[in-house]
Formats: sequence, structure tokens, C-alpha cells
Amino acid sequence: MSFTYMSSARAWMPRVSLLAVIAFAAACGGDGAAESTTNTAATDGTFARIQRDILDKSCVSCHRAGDANARQSQLVLTGDSAYAQLVGVASLQQFARADGFPRVKPSRADSSLLYHKLSWVPGHHSRDYGQLMPMGTTKGVTAGQLEYVRRWIEAGAPRVGHVVDTAVLADVRLQSSSFTPLAAPTAAGLQLKVDSFAVSPGSERELFVYRRVGNAADLYVTRIQSRMRPGSHHLLMYTFDESRTAFPCNQRPAANTVRDIRNADGSLNIANMLPMACHVFFAGAMTQDFDYRFPPGVALRLPANASLDFNVHYVNRAPIDLPGEAFANLYTADRAQVQTVARTLNLANTNFSLPPKQRTTIRTVFPMAVRTTVLGLTSHMHALGERYEIRLRRADGTETSVYVNTDWEHPGFTNFETPLVLQPGDALVSVVTWNNVTDRTIGFGLLSSDEMNIIFGYAY
Repeated sequence: MSFTYMSSARAWMPRVSLLAVIAFAAACGGDGAAESTTNTAATDGTFARIQRDILDKSCVSCHRAGDANARQSQLVLTGDSAYAQLVGVASLQQFARADGFPRVKPSRADSSLLYHKLSWVPGHHSRDYGQLMPMGTTKGVTAGQLEYVRRWIEAGAPRVGHVVDTAVLADVRLQSSSFTPLAAPTAAGLQLKVDSFAVSPGSERELFVYRRVGNAADLYVTRIQSRMRPGSHHLLMYTFDESRTAFPCNQRPAANTVRDIRNADGSLNIANMLPMACHVFFAGAMTQDFDYRFPPGVALRLPANASLDFNVHYVNRAPIDLPGEAFANLYTADRAQVQTVARTLNLANTNFSLPPKQRTTIRTVFPMAVRTTVLGLTSHMHALGERYEIRLRRADGTETSVYVNTDWEHPGFTNFETPLVLQPGDALVSVVTWNNVTDRTIGFGLLSSDEMNIIFGYAY
């Protein structure tokens, strides 16, 4: 079985949506006036202050009824809806849901997604709960505002009443927005990166950087680790299909040169995109921090004199520049330690149609021609995607669900402690549900106005 791109549109490797859904945002401070502890008016309490100074000023522009962001995130933060949609409501963010964190859990700020999304304190996040808020800036809420929200949650997150002294709002210091680069491997391995670049205000930027690995002999990669600055939806790394010798695959991009996929006027730069016709997925992440280890004795092979084409994509909705940057560590082992050489999975359906103004579910079957052991899986869809399920179908027709993702922006990577063994005739099946709220029919494509249906993973 081939694990390279499976479609007639093989030239176009996956692109991630140009629209990042904002789950929460915050900015601006209060006036620091003292609050009474007896006023319970709904318009003059602690939550009312959070609504007025944070949600109304920074969130409602996207999270209002009828807005595409609100439909996707299922979160409306106007004054008539915010409390009911925050407090005690289950999170749609995959890792937060897995950890049992609702949007706001009364009396437990440490178990409330809202608090984690607003906290920019270095070292605060042990899990990736998605983009920090407000997105696309170099500063979060003030230290006082964060503390104000934390104390409100710890006080039970009441709808009315004054439960937090506004004196904490006098702390107008910014939280640290410093970014800690990924440390290079201390054991056998190497680090490659995409150097810092700017994303202009109110824009997006997707680019490639071709890096030569510089290995004189084959490398056997046992662990892949990556880190991106906030604001990126993905980091993808590709090798090249060496069996293809016709143009453009008989050429390689200029090394260490940024290749934007769009020109200054927003049109696609076809010349910079031509190498995509020759790409073979090697590794990738759609979360800020990613760390994957192959089982003992299993490794990915990078041939001698290898190269990797890095692809990163950032969206900046803020009025100031957003810095982008990405690191990747490849940990290696001696060939004598490797019993099994793994391969990448890249299974795509590029031929589907989503009618306007309706919800559509599409099943795609990817049969296995040879015995295949699957180590891990992840999915790829765009902003209209509501649910991505991967099922294991046996030759006798029985099916088992092995992967489910409802967060298009930060899909989880499922690592199977007991690998999935597929025999010839078995298949992986993608069952994807989209809600096309637009007025046009949508199909597979590169742009944010298009959609995707792809399974990534590792197998042997």
C-alpha cells in the first residue's frame, strides 16, 4: 500500500483554514473603584464588570448571534447570552473536554477553560487548550483582570452580586507574553526551525521554508517534537517523492528562503506552490506544542542527504504585528536499535461537495492492500467541520470507532498503546460532518473558503 497522497489532486497537499475560531478574548482594564458587597443588581456586579469591560469590548465583535465564529464555536458572548453559555457549560475544546474542564466551573478556576485561555503566565499551561486570548496580540489581559476573573470563578461564578474587590484591577501590568524556544536535543538528534517572521495586522500568512538536514547517512527518527509561537494552526514537514523525476519534482526549492504562498495582492503564488506536487507528509502538528514518540524499536527513516520542506500558517486579527516562529526536534537512534521502520499515513478524499445551508456527512473508505499496523492517527478539516470520526472496518463489514475529533482547529493526535492491525481487505473509514452555513456549494481546496477531509498518521 502507498502511504503518499491518495487522489487525482495529489499535487495539492493539505492546507489549514485561514479562519481561526476565537473561543474567548479579553482586553482593557477597569477603573479600580471599590465595590459594595451588598449590591446584587445584575447590571452592577462582578460578572457585569467582566461582561462590560472584557467580553463586550473584546469578544462580542466575533461572538454575537449570526456571526460565523459564534456558529462554529457555539458561543455567543453578548450580555443576554454570555453567562448562560459560559458557566457550567461543557467545552468543545478537545483537551479541555478530555480533562473535564467546562468553560467555567464554579469555585474551580484551575478547572475552567476560560481562566486557562486568559492566562499568559509562562509555564502555566501543561496542556494545549488552544489559542491564548486575545488572539493575535503580544499581550493578554492585565494581571489584575486575570486575577479578577480567577477570584470571581473561585467565589462560585455568580450571575449577580459583588464578590471580588475591584482593588485587584489596579494591577495594570501586562502578563508576560514571552515565548520559550524549544531546547535542542541533548541526546542524539537535531533541531530545525523556521526563523521568526512577521504577520501583518488583520492578515494571514502561510509560507514554506526548505531546510537541508545535512545527514551523510540514513537517520532513524524515534521521536518528533515541535513548538510554535501562539497564533499558528499548523506546522507541517514534508519530504519529497524521489520516484517522480519530471518537472517540478526534478528541482528543489532554494534552501533557507521564505516562500509565501500568496502574493502581496492576496493572489496565489503558483511558483512557490509547485513543490507541493512532490510532497510526502513526514510530520506535523496543529497544536502549539507537540511531542510524539514511536514505540520501542520503531522509527521513521530519513534517507541520507535528506531535506524537509516546512510549512507554517498564521492568522492575525489584531491591529499589531504578530510574530511567527516554529521549531522541530528530531531524535534519532542507531540502526541496530531499530527493528521496524515506520511510514506516514496521508489518506485524503478530495472529491466531495457540501451543498449550501445544510449539514452534510460523508463517509470515505480507505482499504488496505497489505497488512498494516497503525500506530497513531489525527484528522484534518476546516472551519465548517463539526465532527471527524475515523472507524476501523473489518473485511466482514464490522466497524469500530477508533478516533473522534470535534475541534477542527486543534485536532488531537491519538497514539494507540495497542496498535491497530489491519489485514488486507480491512479499511480505515473517515466519517466527517460539516455544517455549510454559506450560500455556496463548497468542496476540497486550499483556501479558508474551502474544506478538507484528510487522515494523517503513522503505520508500518
